[in-house]
Amino acid sequence: MKILVSDPLSKAGIDILNKEKFTVDEKSKLSPQELKKIIKDYDALIIRSGTKVTAEIINASKKLKVIGRAGVGLDNVDCEAASKKGIIVMNTPGGNTISAAEHTMSLILSLSRNIPQANASIKRGEWDRKKFMGVELYEKTLGTVGLGRIGTEVAKRALSFGMKVIAYDPFLSIERAKQLDIDLVSLKELFASSDYITVHTPLTDETRHIISDKQIKQMKKGVRIINVARGGIVDEAALLKGIESGKIGGVALDVYETKPPANNPLLKYDNVIGTPHLGASTQEAQVNVAVDIAKQIADTLLGRGVKNAVNIPYIDPELQKTLQPYINLSEKMGVLQAQLAECRIKEVNIVYSGEITNYDLTPITVAFIKGLLTPAVGEMVNYINASVIASERGIKVTEAKTSNIEEFANLICATVKTKDKKLEISGALFANGEPRIVKVDNFYIDIEPKGYMIFASNKDVPGIVGKIGSILGKNNINIAAMTFGREKQGGKAVSVCSVDALVSEKVLKEITKSKTIYSAKLIKL
Repeated sequence: MKILVSDPLSKAGIDILNKEKFTVDEKSKLSPQELKKIIKDYDALIIRSGTKVTAEIINASKKLKVIGRAGVGLDNVDCEAASKKGIIVMNTPGGNTISAAEHTMSLILSLSRNIPQANASIKRGEWDRKKFMGVELYEKTLGTVGLGRIGTEVAKRALSFGMKVIAYDPFLSIERAKQLDIDLVSLKELFASSDYITVHTPLTDETRHIISDKQIKQMKKGVRIINVARGGIVDEAALLKGIESGKIGGVALDVYETKPPANNPLLKYDNVIGTPHLGASTQEAQVNVAVDIAKQIADTLLGRGVKNAVNIPYIDPELQKTLQPYINLSEKMGVLQAQLAECRIKEVNIVYSGEITNYDLTPITVAFIKGLLTPAVGEMVNYINASVIASERGIKVTEAKTSNIEEFANLICATVKTKDKKLEISGALFANGEPRIVKVDNFYIDIEPKGYMIFASNKDVPGIVGKIGSILGKNNINIAAMTFGREKQGGKAVSVCSVDALVSEKVLKEITKSKTIYSAKLIKL
């Protein structure tokens, strides 16, 4: 079998592939046209961040079985196109954890002691100690947005400096945080209490510009902000305003909204430190990710098992056709639950009924967990590690089967429990195989789980449809479908609109101005 390595990869990884007797071609800096032309000859493709694997390239492949990213980010791979063609996409989520955590601490220390500025000054022949007066980390508060692998390692190192660490992570249990000696707080409290703020989340619709003008206003004067995660999580225009006003005491960036950050006005300021995406740039990390992806690719091609697949779980081929529609439905249900629950999740109970109970339901349960964690964890979670990550975050997961036949031939009922409430969602496949959300708590509905949806809680009175429709129409937002559910006539009800475009917070607030519409939330599937 032939493997194409289209970005530079450590020799340690290449050696592993050669020992397995694969034919390995190292061809860096291929143009999209060149890659499209030769991809038909390969069984596997290994990339880093330099190669863009588009749908066009994927569709040009003839025998490609797996695409492996030596690293975490997969924004340069069309995973949907790969899934449609049955190609496994995998990454190496753990290989650069320590390097990224250490680089974060390096930037925190550099901000605190003005190290880059002092270094540049002394190389100019200057000796101005007073100009570079710093601050200690001891007894300062570090706020971490996201407490996954990297965030946890940063927290451990900060604690060793005598810092107090607080964190925002809706998917980490309070018990697990206590074990780490970390206080879980709300985002608002984190922004108000932190001397240093670092972000360790994937870049999603929910986390884009999670730090912007509004949040900076809530922060302490002199706060220092660090981003070694993904460009776009922090609003650079808002950072610039904060630096210019003196509200922000310092900024350290390893990632940027536009890269390279040519003419970025932030970099003109002495209290802003920039590095060219060095989070994973250590000799050890490069070896780790190369070794990890080489072993994963070899195991997959030689039938020894699949690890860190991000798009499809491994299922016996005979069961694939039967279970895959339920896997897709279950994952969408998890994503929906995560957005509706809003609070920290403690427990997940999934009950299956109908003919589907004759099968091993583990892949469907795993798909739900993956969907549940994806809004918070992003590319770090996949079908292989979803259960492990849930366990690490203190989320208890139970699975059960029942012979009781509900209103549907096959039903997946998932209940998520938080500290204060529980939320139940049921999904089913219709006769034509189309997935549907059929029940939310006590409300029977009919939703195709895809695209953008508005979930509104309202009183069952006339005129709700007209109010929502007129507001959306006024804002040029088209309704694709609409469904309703109610407990009883005149009681509490839900209205769900599938819409063709993103709905702003301003529009959602306008919808809830009516006394008969209690809440409206945008859901993205």
